[in-house]
Amino acid sequence: MTDTPLTERTTVAIVGGGLVGGALALLLARQGLEVTVVEPQSRETQLHELEPATTVHGFEPRVSALTEGTRQLLEDLGIWSEIEARRCCPYREMRVWDAEGTGSIHFDAAELQLSRLGSIVENRVVLGALARAMVAEPNLTWLDGEYVRHWRPTGAGSAVMLSDGRWLEARLVVGADGANSRIRHWAGLATREWDYDQQAIVCTARTEYGHQRTAWQRFMTTGPVAYLPLANEESSDRFVSIVWSQDVGESARLMNLDEGAFAGELGAALEWTLGAVEAVSTRHALPLRQRHAREYTRPGVVLVGDAAHTIHPLAGQGVNLGFADAAVLADEIRLAMERGLEPSHSSALQRYQRRRKVENLSLMAAMEGFKQLFARDELPLRWLRNTGMRWLDSQTGIKNRIAAEAMGSRHPLPRFSPPLPAEAE
Repeated sequence: MTDTPLTERTTVAIVGGGLVGGALALLLARQGLEVTVVEPQSRETQLHELEPATTVHGFEPRVSALTEGTRQLLEDLGIWSEIEARRCCPYREMRVWDAEGTGSIHFDAAELQLSRLGSIVENRVVLGALARAMVAEPNLTWLDGEYVRHWRPTGAGSAVMLSDGRWLEARLVVGADGANSRIRHWAGLATREWDYDQQAIVCTARTEYGHQRTAWQRFMTTGPVAYLPLANEESSDRFVSIVWSQDVGESARLMNLDEGAFAGELGAALEWTLGAVEAVSTRHALPLRQRHAREYTRPGVVLVGDAAHTIHPLAGQGVNLGFADAAVLADEIRLAMERGLEPSHSSALQRYQRRRKVENLSLMAAMEGFKQLFARDELPLRWLRNTGMRWLDSQTGIKNRIAAEAMGSRHPLPRFSPPLPAEAE
């Protein structure tokens, strides 16, 4: 077979310049690697955080609950201060309770001697900060508005075909192209996956009372519903992001309600915790599916973020797992290069897989267990989970260890510092 002529070459090609792909690109470029990012979305959209037409109250419906571990990573990249200055809501407490009983758990940052448990940030704010850093990075080439049409292995790594027919050859191709990753498909990396037969309804709401910098979550047999606190430029604390997981049929019914009727059912679902729901934005229903790649890597290619794993959103950990993938992969590539190895060396990619697979699978199993436990309505199970929640809430030490684990503070991500100026080296 005759190789197609290649017109572009790079050291690392990252397919997907979203949250995880963008963070990885910056980490690798700042290690001195030549990095090319291929992203279908225009850089104008990301740089200027263009608001979707459905945005109401100025908030994007898609938000992320960033852990302290993720915040530290973004701080190391030099963009956290920009994110915080734009629009970011740190939350100090989390209250979780069972709709079918009296069990509840209260997490408080003060008990961990911290100022926050995490931060709720709109995805476009993080994307904008990443995009501006990417534009300023000299080792990074950003091919925006470009699609990848195919992937194939090469003798020196692998290559992707761009939308205009050019081939981009790299020592390592990274699939950061989301849950329906074509890189994963072309590389033959099989997955284990199943549908939850549920959808997550997401929107923004304005409530009668302030959210108190607290994340509120109520577990029902049909799925959890959460108020995630938001803050805008006027420092109003009456806006919350809604994530409401429901069975497909019930989700369809809720999506078909008018705004007033939906607001009423939403307020009731959270037991009027923040008073009446006064207004809601356009709603979006996202199908829920759990997916995990059996292997994250093949020669010349590796997966990160949703391309490698997607989980139920009830703990809001999906994007944090992706950021951890980026940090660990960059760390393993750095270690390989310090030993004189290629960034695509199999030992580095296999160590990345070992380090991330255990944590990703553990959290996925825990989320599946929670999902199944709260979906059951048998009296013994209701008694067990309510008794367990009350007991756990009384065990401050154990509860705080769980909180620290979820926040990423017990197993901190590798720390990254910007390179020293040439005259200081």
